Amino acid sequence: MADILSLKESVLVYLDRSGGLKKLCEDCEHFNGSQQTEAVYRFCIGVNPADVLELDPVLGDCVLHDPLKATALFQSVCFLAIKTLSLIEKIHMESQVNVILKFTHLPPFPEYTLDLSSFPRLCRPLRPVFMEGLVIAMTRVTKYTQGARFLCTDDDCPCSTGFHHIRVHAPGATESATVRNDFSCMICSSQLKEDVKFRVLGDKQLVELIHVKALDVLRGHQQSSMRYQSVTLFLRDELCNSMRIGRYYRVLGIPAHVHQWPNITWSVEANSVQPWEPVCDCKVSARFQELLKGTASSPWRFSAIVAHCFGLDVAPQGLYDTLKLSLLLSLVQTRIDEKDTFHNLDLLVVTTDTLILDRLMTYSLSLAYRGIRHQASGEMFACLSRDEHGAGTVNIHAGSALLATGGICMLGDLSYYKKDKLDSIQSVMETRTLSVFIPGKKYGEDADQQLSFPVQCSFWAVTDSSRRSGRADCGALGTAEMGAVPAQLADAFGLVIECRDRVGEQALLAQTVHTLQHAVQSGKPHDPSCWEFSTQDYQELVAHAQGLRVELSPAAEKIIHGYYMASRRVRSQGQGVNMSVASIKLLISLAEAHCKLCLRTQVLEQDAVIAVLLCESSVSLKHGASALIIPPDPVFPCDLGDVDGLCKRDAALDELHQLILRFIYTNAPGADTYITEE
Repeated sequence: MADILSLKESVLVYLDRSGGLKKLCEDCEHFNGSQQTEAVYRFCIGVNPADVLELDPVLGDCVLHDPLKATALFQSVCFLAIKTLSLIEKIHMESQVNVILKFTHLPPFPEYTLDLSSFPRLCRPLRPVFMEGLVIAMTRVTKYTQGARFLCTDDDCPCSTGFHHIRVHAPGATESATVRNDFSCMICSSQLKEDVKFRVLGDKQLVELIHVKALDVLRGHQQSSMRYQSVTLFLRDELCNSMRIGRYYRVLGIPAHVHQWPNITWSVEANSVQPWEPVCDCKVSARFQELLKGTASSPWRFSAIVAHCFGLDVAPQGLYDTLKLSLLLSLVQTRIDEKDTFHNLDLLVVTTDTLILDRLMTYSLSLAYRGIRHQASGEMFACLSRDEHGAGTVNIHAGSALLATGGICMLGDLSYYKKDKLDSIQSVMETRTLSVFIPGKKYGEDADQQLSFPVQCSFWAVTDSSRRSGRADCGALGTAEMGAVPAQLADAFGLVIECRDRVGEQALLAQTVHTLQHAVQSGKPHDPSCWEFSTQDYQELVAHAQGLRVELSPAAEKIIHGYYMASRRVRSQGQGVNMSVASIKLLISLAEAHCKLCLRTQVLEQDAVIAVLLCESSVSLKHGASALIIPPDPVFPCDLGDVDGLCKRDAALDELHQLILRFIYTNAPGADTYITEE
């Protein structure tokens, strides 16, 4: 008894020092403002384990290893404070005080960390643990019983009135453990009956959390046979709607065994939730730093060599350089910034050889912060199921697009998709929102509902141009056959790249020789004249470039604005094509991405030129050529096999730069105010 009194005294001292008593008084004022008398009154008490351990090691040990006992101690002290200070007259019994301990943190030791990939879980003590994971499913917010008042059915029993029988939700308890009709009076053993008007309801939500490494399986090349299993989190009251599908979180919670006869399930009662992103403090490799120093004389060369030497395990150098550059630009631009604003760069590739390009895109996916390869047997956006934990509601499972939040979702060959699926992709890409319809009758809801989820990923896709769409062949000069992809869907993709075989059968021969050499001489340099960079070098480069914060220079802004205005006038008058505001966003994204890939922090005029060339080429493939006449592959107009090739490319890009300026000067309204005729 003396030990209990000593612990309660320590609790009182801690509440006084930490400001808990002051917060208790403020919460009581809120309850006094309500005219309704409730069975229980809920109070959240912040607990810093380090401060508690410093004050009283025994109490600190109780808080960390026996949270139910610690909660009872805080409950007793809070009740005494409320009665002593006359804070709430409607509270008569200690059981009416429902105390929730909110931990600020846990000790940074393995014993307090739960690895979601470790088993078995049932052997662990039920104490607060810390975990990190990805949300893959969640339910709607439903109600649960925080507390209820029961009265004895025997009128002569003292428990037939008052608040002698109060049942409060405990971690791991089901609804039937709090409210049911077979409870007995502790004095006379008569049956208890709930006084329904005193029932206190709260909000709850179930969330499925899985280990971060589980996404590696979805990149398209599973490296091991390890299987991952999710854990169910119970979010209650103020924690509801604090998590979003497809995001990473750090969760502090208390494991619990949920008894649902004849099964026992293992779940976690969340105590606190914090958004979290894996930190990758990557530095650019020495090889790339050497290349950056050696190409400092030209603003074009670093990115050209980086793209030229990219993916040599899949495709030989000189082939698909524009595609490789576009993939790298999409990788470095796709991110969610500190203000939760999403930056994306979608990519549609038109080709007749989908196999090699699919391999190249799959290889590029391994460099992404988060990459998901959509499987034909899986769900692309979201699917529904009935909750299995007794919540009586629908469970919303993330599809490939939601799992790829903040990263890349690779769709593969669109030629194999049905029309309704292509329409869904187009709708999501245009609105960046996923609408999920929930039939109320099927999932026990009162009415049908429709929920919306933001889609924050970049989409990569391939279309086989040899599979003709069946549309009338009346396209304008310069347009490309998009295969089974409708024109509206092609417009939804920001960037369209056509991979042409510039040298016909020689390209097939080069690919064949490259594949055979790679199979026979694996690990040896592909070309002595080519820079050699490892996959890790590219991973570090992409991660570092993603973290750069760039700003547009006035010169780059003038080119982007001038090209948009000139192209809008030319195409609307000559082709009836409306250049939407999305074109401006695409130009800025491309310019910023090229600037990041070159490891700069200010977008130069040359970055804007690359953006204009890629954008003009993309628009021409969809709607035909304009007055700005550019070659079929303007970003890589010549072979980069040696230094002479790099010099020729610099000269060609300088000429295209002047061509763009003349186009702007001639067609953009008011261009003569910021571009001179010379």
